[in-house]
Amino acid sequence: MFGARCLLRALRSCSSAPCPRHKPSAKLSVRDALRAQDASGERVKVQGWVRSVRSQKEVLFLHVNDGSSLESLQVVADSNCDSRELAFGSSVEVQGQLVKSPSKKQNVELKAEKIEVVGNCDPKDFPFKYKERPTLEYLRQFPHLRCRTNVLGSILRVRSEATAAIHSFFKDSGFVHIHTPIITSNDCEGAGELFQVEPPSKGKVPEENFFNVPAFLTVSGQLHLEVMSGAFTQVFTFGPTFRAENSQSRRHLAEFYMVEAEISFIESLQDLMQVMEGLFKSAAAAVLSTCPEDVALCHRVVAPGQKDRLEHMLKNNFLIISYTEAVEILKQASQSFTFTPEVAAVDLLVPGVGELFGGSLREERYHFLEQRLARSGLTEAYQWYLDLRRFGSVPHGGFGMGFERYLQCILGIDNIKDVIPFPRFTHSCLL
Repeated sequence: MFGARCLLRALRSCSSAPCPRHKPSAKLSVRDALRAQDASGERVKVQGWVRSVRSQKEVLFLHVNDGSSLESLQVVADSNCDSRELAFGSSVEVQGQLVKSPSKKQNVELKAEKIEVVGNCDPKDFPFKYKERPTLEYLRQFPHLRCRTNVLGSILRVRSEATAAIHSFFKDSGFVHIHTPIITSNDCEGAGELFQVEPPSKGKVPEENFFNVPAFLTVSGQLHLEVMSGAFTQVFTFGPTFRAENSQSRRHLAEFYMVEAEISFIESLQDLMQVMEGLFKSAAAAVLSTCPEDVALCHRVVAPGQKDRLEHMLKNNFLIISYTEAVEILKQASQSFTFTPEVAAVDLLVPGVGELFGGSLREERYHFLEQRLARSGLTEAYQWYLDLRRFGSVPHGGFGMGFERYLQCILGIDNIKDVIPFPRFTHSCLL
């Protein structure tokens, strides 16, 4: 059996020349290989998936990608290499020499000494075809495979870099990161669109709650951040939130990520808006700096014109309009609108996306809150919230930003389901 396994491994390997004994090859990501400054024959090992195979009379060309960059690494091998299992989508391990490429299309290439097919891929059955550019809508049918395409790979790399950039902004600004709970007894939004959390009913005593009180998946971390703002002047959280909203629109998800911040000793919406604008611009600039090729692909293939719109947002101050001015404009519209009393709140509205940020100054007047809770019959449940105002309360405010909508904004992606790895929405929970 051991000999058969060795024979099979040998058959799945191809060599352009007998390999003498060398020191172990250094493992490189495709991105690091492409950035190599001294491509003078260093022996390296690269692992990834085949993006293209091209065979000529005396040479075989492969393009291998491992998800670390949009660009693939060109691999050059002798034509006598057994290429029957080398196909679009197959996984490979390539060992050889990293050399300067004679082609102007890339700086380096990998001169293969050994190519091992790790996992086969039948191109006839694979739902994506070489040189085809499937639509984002088509890709949604394959949540388990769509990350292998160029456009989803770029979106997910941007998502990763944007996450890091947001954390860096808050860290550099002196904020403390708080892990707010996913399971909560609070309905922060008050909209009633909550997922209730309970274990299976088997063996459960009727009318008994696992936590002794009704518990839900969180819709916002705001109330927990308000607790923390009594000890830390600047706090933020970044995590999943949930809404049991019966909507399949391009703007809504049942599970999405929120960036939320709370700032103590703040008494002006202007101060709050400065932090919101700073977060948007700082994170966007970092993404453009760290993965420009990925952003450019989305702007070129998915959203032509978005590059200019984004540059305009980054170079100019955000326009500010008061609630009173907005009401006067809406009164002149042909449609009818209902207006609510003015509060100390602010929204950042973006064309094509809608509300991106929502923030407000929080009510710190103890007696006013006490009366409101009493009228609603919530005094006992929210006594802790009143305590925050009783013991060392300070003026404070905060905001939330929908992370997926932020990605839509900077990339120009029309449907929110295309900027999250595994979208969850009504009637759909694939994987």
